Amino acid sequence: MNWLTDIVRPKIKKTVQKEISDDLWVKCPECGQMLFSKELKQSMYVCTKCGYHLRLYVDKRLKQLFDGGIYTELALPSVKEDPLKFKDTQKYADRLKVYRRKTGSNDAIKVGTGRVGGIESVIAVMDFAFMGGSMGTAVGEGIVRAAEYAVEHNCPLLIASASGGARMQEGMLSLMQMARTTAAINRLKEKGLPYISIFTNPTTGGVSASFAMIGDIHIAEKGAMIGFAGKRVIEQTIREKLPDDFQTAEYLKAHGMVDIVVERKDLKATVDRVLNLLMTNYKNV
Repeated sequence: MNWLTDIVRPKIKKTVQKEISDDLWVKCPECGQMLFSKELKQSMYVCTKCGYHLRLYVDKRLKQLFDGGIYTELALPSVKEDPLKFKDTQKYADRLKVYRRKTGSNDAIKVGTGRVGGIESVIAVMDFAFMGGSMGTAVGEGIVRAAEYAVEHNCPLLIASASGGARMQEGMLSLMQMARTTAAINRLKEKGLPYISIFTNPTTGGVSASFAMIGDIHIAEKGAMIGFAGKRVIEQTIREKLPDDFQTAEYLKAHGMVDIVVERKDLKATVDRVLNLLMTNYKNV
């Protein structure tokens, strides 16, 4: 036995791994700058060099939006898993297990209740880390439950979207959620309750084509990609070159589909202000 290689080195390696994590540095996907994780957390996951907004974890998003970061997670209805017994390179049931281990979430949505700008509210946040935030029956049930809670408790609804669209592993059942979520939010609107749709990067596919685009107010984070089909697909279809900023939050604001574009640091204050204005109108009705 070699004392240096068999005893000392493993002990040093073990100590270093405890003190220094693998994600000590994060590379900005936009400018390539190496960002120190501690500083990145302080900047709310916004690149300190170019201002690019990296994705925010679902729990951090909920804490950001609720007053004091205090909220109660709402229990969501259970759904039948893998209703089509779908399999591609991996069984859908096994894929779900993998993502649940990775994210600690049951599916691509979490719903919380608490105060926003001093107003009792319900917020649904989509988790892009869970299968690209794809919308299956679990996400659909989450949105419907959030809307029902808002109606039952006479409170506003906020949804922070982050999705690649419908979940192909659930086929038609996934596409049906577009109609279900829209109908649920329409019941909220019939009661005159506010619905604020928050677009984060990216919000695409069936999500952008349903509940995300029917808010009373649309607020988008700076630089967020928002659209239905991808830019390249559209260019190939219409055989024309699209603008460089096509499908960005700023482009959609210029064309009337987004009301406000904000930096992440200003999102909470903006939501509080808008929500108080909308609720004042609701109380006066």
